[in-house]
Amino acid sequence: MITLFSNQPGDEGLPGKERAWVMAAVMTTTLMGVFDGTMINVALPPMATAMQVPAGVAVWFANGYLLSAAMTLAIFAALATRFGYRPVFLTGLTLFTLTSLGCALAKTPEMLIGMRILQGIGGAATLSIAPAILRSVFPGRLLGRILGLHALLIAASTAIAPVLGGTILHALSWQWLFAINVLPGTTALLLAWKALPRKADLIRVPFDAPGAVFSAMFLGAMIMAANSLQGASNHLNTQAVSWALLAAVSTIAFIWHIRRARSPLLPPVIFSNARFTLAALTSLASFVSQGITFVALPFLFQGVYGYSPVASALLFTPWPIGIVLIAPHAGRLADTISAPLIATLGLMMFVVGLILLATLPASPSSWDIGLRSLVCGIGFGCFQSPNNREMLGNVAREYASYASGVLSIVRTFGQCLGAAVVGVLLSVIATGTRQSADEQAVHYALWIAVAFSAASVIFSLSRLRSAHQAAV
Repeated sequence: MITLFSNQPGDEGLPGKERAWVMAAVMTTTLMGVFDGTMINVALPPMATAMQVPAGVAVWFANGYLLSAAMTLAIFAALATRFGYRPVFLTGLTLFTLTSLGCALAKTPEMLIGMRILQGIGGAATLSIAPAILRSVFPGRLLGRILGLHALLIAASTAIAPVLGGTILHALSWQWLFAINVLPGTTALLLAWKALPRKADLIRVPFDAPGAVFSAMFLGAMIMAANSLQGASNHLNTQAVSWALLAAVSTIAFIWHIRRARSPLLPPVIFSNARFTLAALTSLASFVSQGITFVALPFLFQGVYGYSPVASALLFTPWPIGIVLIAPHAGRLADTISAPLIATLGLMMFVVGLILLATLPASPSSWDIGLRSLVCGIGFGCFQSPNNREMLGNVAREYASYASGVLSIVRTFGQCLGAAVVGVLLSVIATGTRQSADEQAVHYALWIAVAFSAASVIFSLSRLRSAHQAAV
């Protein structure tokens, strides 16, 4: 850890002490944003009961945040290149902290949903540019290590969030899931105000308003289509088809626009780098796998094996432990040897772990489940930080904000698509008893996760060839 803040001749970015303050502000903010996007799911039933609303309304306590965040990730990545990281990050963090308090004080479902939408916008402003900020203040020789810590934080907090949410609900009321953000949010705001650089190399071009509209439309429509699929049954889901068509049309319009605009919201030039594009596709496929697994396993643990919600959440603990054990070392190695090679080896281990989970016996012990989850965590931790380094390291420094936004988009959409896959399977498969139907649906879901992770291995192997050709 000390080496992250040591200085060497020729280092770009900030001096060691100053970059330490920036790291603390960014990591604290990322932790809050990821926790708030995931741990709320466990609280939806008691929140629905407390506010006397049906489940269909309560689900928007979670979806409001996710939808607004997804729709604005690319927009904030573009704004940061025009106005600088500092104003965008500070504005987003302030909005996130204030709306956290607003969520805790909400008395009506309408107010809570409104606060969650605003909170998602604030979260998007910080999460979309956090990796780019870290790249701007740390020297290139430490990029893999710092991104390894950042990836570790995201992956581990995603896995731990259900446990923390269940613990808070057990001891306190659901309002504390939001109120708990106020103190760390204020602290992070003070740190960011003190440490974030005031001077920045800005791109002096007009903001691409049409691109922003198309971006919000296609990302939002994709999320809505995925959510609508979760309510599908054996007949055609008209709502899901409508959202999917809107997503397709707006995606085509967005691609057509950015290829012709003078100052596009997302420069197509960054995708001309094959290693960047393959890293993005690898990340998308892997997060679909993770999204499927994180949603499917609770149904397996609780509905089939009979574990309590708290025990089910604890069974996830080996996954983040595996990430904690390996991610910092993988990031450090990625600074000295081939990042694609390390990421590919991690993905292969991730595939093995998913196969082990998909082939769990009828009545496994907790140790058996934990060891298989640990393999998944080690594999994912070995993959994620080198892959993130590959994405940010293969674009010019002035495009770092855009690359950071793409990284956040593929993570968010991948997890949403994974959740939708499980929702569709649970809705469609309704043969036999509820337990047998859940078991069958989860079984299929885990094998689909294996297929997506295998696809991520193929993408990753392709960039090894690309890297070799570039070296030659």
